[in-house]
Amino acid sequence: MGKLFGTDGVRGVVGENLTAELAYRVGQAVTVVLREQLDKDPLITIGMDTRISSDMLEGALIAGICAAGGDVMPLGTIPTPAVAYLTIQSKADAGVVISASHNPFEHNGIKVFNGQGYKLSDELENRVEELILSNGPICQQKGARIGRRIHGMRQLKYEYIKYLCSTVSDDLHGLRILVDCANGAAAATAPDLFANFEIEVDFIHRKPNGVNINDRCGSTHMRSLAAMTTAGEYDLGVAFDGDADRCLLVDERGQIVDGDKIMAVCGKYMLEEGTLTGRAIVGTVMSNLGLHEFCNKNGIRLLCTAVGDRNVLEKMLEHGYRIGGEQSGHIIFSDYATTGDGQLTALQFLQIMRRRGMKASDLAGICPQYPQTLVNIELPNKPGLKEGIMTSPALQEALQKEEEALGNEGRILVRPSGTEPLIRVMVEAKTTQIAEETAGRLAGLVRSLNIS
Repeated sequence: MGKLFGTDGVRGVVGENLTAELAYRVGQAVTVVLREQLDKDPLITIGMDTRISSDMLEGALIAGICAAGGDVMPLGTIPTPAVAYLTIQSKADAGVVISASHNPFEHNGIKVFNGQGYKLSDELENRVEELILSNGPICQQKGARIGRRIHGMRQLKYEYIKYLCSTVSDDLHGLRILVDCANGAAAATAPDLFANFEIEVDFIHRKPNGVNINDRCGSTHMRSLAAMTTAGEYDLGVAFDGDADRCLLVDERGQIVDGDKIMAVCGKYMLEEGTLTGRAIVGTVMSNLGLHEFCNKNGIRLLCTAVGDRNVLEKMLEHGYRIGGEQSGHIIFSDYATTGDGQLTALQFLQIMRRRGMKASDLAGICPQYPQTLVNIELPNKPGLKEGIMTSPALQEALQKEEEALGNEGRILVRPSGTEPLIRVMVEAKTTQIAEETAGRLAGLVRSLNIS
């Protein structure tokens, strides 16, 4: 990737490295690149999450697209996977999402889907980036060549909700769930979605005000959901992130059911139903050793890619696999969606609960979980700093020493974040103490290397 596009589009702190001016140029550049590819003026959908900066960035993007001659269909506040779905259904040429997913409200991002609902190829992203960073004028149409904003598109979210409902054939009668909307995009769709089922549902964190998205809530802050799920005697707690492309769960005992366990439950169900293509699940290098153990025990192949749902999807499409995802809750069901979809994931898990007549804890219990410690080391946002630390001989020597100490009873993964100025240290070991001590030593070394 280049200087702007990370693993999940353009990300930054609004007003610092993500500005209205940059969004305007992104809109222009995307339009120009699409016109080059399609040989016509493109039609582009736009959706956004609830951050206070999303309206501003939407306005700038629309201005840039229209200035370059593209037409725009604003979808309003809506989950990321809804933009992918509605881009396809509307026969648009691309879809743009304004969101920084699970990050704090000060952050935001711009992600682009192609007309088939998949993220733009590296080649097209590089061309967009080249135009943006050229510093010269990109494209400014005149007269009748200026693009238009198409109004009345916000009601299209109900088409997306209707589609999600069609993926479930059971009424889900008798289940009680508690849903955490993360004060994000799910607040615009989840209440209408679950109202279609004979299910008792309550919601928390569904009142976004622009600055409370992901604030001690949602899939990155599960404590309140876990406590309320057990106190209220719910069958399941459901947590989305800011743009609702992730989903994590809480069982009736208050234990977190992460993406690995969700994939295990759904993968085993698909295996039993004869729909698990290739008897395979696609995970990432972050997948817990417990998922590896579960797959080996059940005759399922686990293919691990680099971190990022983009990498997972590429492997799924390459081989025609039907389920893949990340421990963080990005789960892709390729029969139904072109990207991770938190609400779709919740519905599929609920349907399995209903069909099997089992508690969430019993379902998730099929997949063991090794103690895991994850430490995020914040760094100054300096070009090349993460790369310099990752290639440091001192870090490589320390990694080799720690891996030898763990042997076959654990593993270590040190990697730079693709969207934030962070280096992540993940350690799995036989005990929590060993994992924490190992991670602590490595994190301390990374911090000491932050000297440039």
